[in-house]
Parts: sequence; C-alpha cells; structure tokens
Amino acid sequence: MSIFCSWSGGKDSTLALWYGLKMFGKVDYLFTMFSEDGIHSRAHGLTKELLQRQSNSAGIPLMTKSSSWEQYENKFLEFLKESVSGGTGIFGDIDLEGHKEWVENVCRAQNVTAVEPLWGRKREEVIKEFLDLGFKAKIISIKKELNIEKYLGIDLNYNLIEEFKNLGIDISGENGEYHTFVYAGPLFKGEVRFEVGEIIEREGVYALSLR
Repeated sequence: MSIFCSWSGGKDSTLALWYGLKMFGKVDYLFTMFSEDGIHSRAHGLTKELLQRQSNSAGIPLMTKSSSWEQYENKFLEFLKESVSGGTGIFGDIDLEGHKEWVENVCRAQNVTAVEPLWGRKREEVIKEFLDLGFKAKIISIKKELNIEKYLGIDLNYNLIEEFKNLGIDISGENGEYHTFVYAGPLFKGEVRFEVGEIIEREGVYALSLR
C-alpha cells in the first residue's frame, strides 16, 4: 500500500508528515503540484530544487505534476490513479472544511484513504507543537493587505505568535496570511541549504525569492 504526503514545504505539511511517519512507520512519496511552467509550486511558490532538497534531507522521494488552477483537480486525480490508488494520503489541514471536503472527495474517487492528523486541533497548539519539536521555518510570503512585510525572512518563533495575536492576524496563516519554508527539524538529516534573495510581489503577496 502506497502512502504519500501532500507537500507544500511549509509548517503544516511538515507536521502532518511527522505524524504520518509515527502512524504508519513510512511515507513513500511527497507530492507537490507545480504551476503550468513547472517552475514554482502552486502552494507556496517554491522552486523544484528547494523542494527536492527538503525531500533529499527527509529521505522521501518527491513526486510532482504541473497544472493550471483549472486542471488542478484532474491532475491530482491523475497522480492518485498512477501512484497511490487504494493507498493513503496525508494532509495538513487544520480546520478549513471546504478544503477537507475537496481532499476527501478526490481521494475517494481513487479509493485513497485521506488522513488529516492535525484536523480539529487549536491553531496555536499546532504551531507551538511544531516549534516544541525543534522544527525551523522561515516566513517566505505575506499577504500585501496586512502591511506586515517587515516579518518576511524571520523564523517562526514563540514571540511572533504573540505578536500576530496582538495584531489580529491568524497565527497559523490558514487562509494564506503567510507561508513558511521549513529547513530543519527532526524529520531532516541536516539543515536544508538555501539562500534568501530579493523581495518580489506576486498575486497579492510579498514574497522572498529563495534559491
């Protein structure tokens, strides 16, 4: 039975993977969807090279597909049929009902069991566990409308959680308020190598160019 983890390279998919390994003893693949040109991931805008470095450090093969938003579901179903039909998928949703419903529907179509180890937990509890376990994650994108781009490039930490709470910002970034890139922690053999480049603007966010 094949087991995969839906992989963004960020904090929630990382913690979900950590739980998946504890639950099943193995995960066969990380799966990431890329834009049509295959350059940046759909979830966090990361390059394939960066995600491959995470994959190598975790010792779990990375599988990818490229798609437009319009064809996203079809391409996801294609991946499930080719690689995981009858198996298990691990996802990092916390409390967004609409996305969980989508996950369950597409997985059901290929007889894949969807596992959501973070589901229903308090958002602050999830982030603090992530940090307690020793994971390190850098904030790589922030919604423009929040006017908090000063936090770009900062590592997620306990003080930042409190600052976000005081600013009225969703501390988990569950609605895309911010995204992270995980580069170290108990899943990895060593720190994932990367360099921080310039700040760029795209699709309503300020983002760090990583390489």
